[in-house]
Amino acid sequence: MRHCSLPARDLRLLDPLFIYPSTILGRENAIVVSLEQIRCIITADEVILMNSLDANVVQYKSELCKRLQTIKEQSDDLPFEFRALELALELTCMSLDAQVKELEMEIYPVLDELASSISTLNLERVRRLKGYLLALTQRVQKVCDEIEHLMDDDSDMAEMYLTEKKQRRELYPVESYGQTSVFCRSIVQSKSTPVSPVGSINAVYKLQRAFSSLSSSKHGSLIGSSNCGENIDQLEMLLEAYFVVIDNTLNKLLSLKEYIDDTEDLINIKLGNVQNQLIKFELLLTAATFVATIFAVVTGIFGMNFESSVFDYPNTFNWVLIITGVFCGFLYVSLLVYFRHKKIFAS
Repeated sequence: MRHCSLPARDLRLLDPLFIYPSTILGRENAIVVSLEQIRCIITADEVILMNSLDANVVQYKSELCKRLQTIKEQSDDLPFEFRALELALELTCMSLDAQVKELEMEIYPVLDELASSISTLNLERVRRLKGYLLALTQRVQKVCDEIEHLMDDDSDMAEMYLTEKKQRRELYPVESYGQTSVFCRSIVQSKSTPVSPVGSINAVYKLQRAFSSLSSSKHGSLIGSSNCGENIDQLEMLLEAYFVVIDNTLNKLLSLKEYIDDTEDLINIKLGNVQNQLIKFELLLTAATFVATIFAVVTGIFGMNFESSVFDYPNTFNWVLIITGVFCGFLYVSLLVYFRHKKIFAS
């Protein structure tokens, strides 16, 4: 905390025991980076890594050492802190993109199989993959939003120029401003009290020195601000490159989600079609049951034990059965024609 002048809440973001969303913070003397498993503090000349035993952190450390060795052999004006930040963004984007590709290879066959064969096992696999997809989408979206937030705020990007701020502090230390204020204060006091000619000469000399120091400090601050303005474009282009990469990864996840939604719509259509077929079949059974009930009522009436002249002629009961059967058949056909006329059944 004292070495980097960071508040305690920034250090909590780097604790590997806690789960925090991806964050990139620019501070006065450091850049706090928390991107997935890569959590570190970047200063103008060093990187402090958290959870150094993690495989991603080990890869980050080895790759950063290789790139720093390569930079020594080549001439490049990119500051150290931006190289460390660039590597963290690169490894994070590569890791997220690899997870998305792995998810694509797993989820597309499962969705195709589910579309062709709806089963409980396939539905459970899709439910599990969809949950993982939503969690991964939130992580990618957070990284994308963080990069976009940095690109939209010039002051946050300016805070990340640690090397330039360190050089300005070395060229224009804080003591110079204190001396200037002392000169100005002594001049004001000399104006308010009567002085001798020798004292006035010394006051004029001090006034000249004060104006010269003020002009030099103003000139230095203008140079620093102009350089910072130029380098903001450099950092912005660096962030834009990885914003395009992470945005492409996010589009892949959105395409996956749309494919899952389309598959769910297809399954709902198929289930709706099956349900309609069952309803039609149930309607046919209901109509047939109604007709059979009429026939059963007639036969039940004649099966009762009562005296009637109809029973004196055996062929009469046969004719009753024939007429009742023909009537029931005609009624059933009439019901089918009515259903088709109402477009309940397809023609």
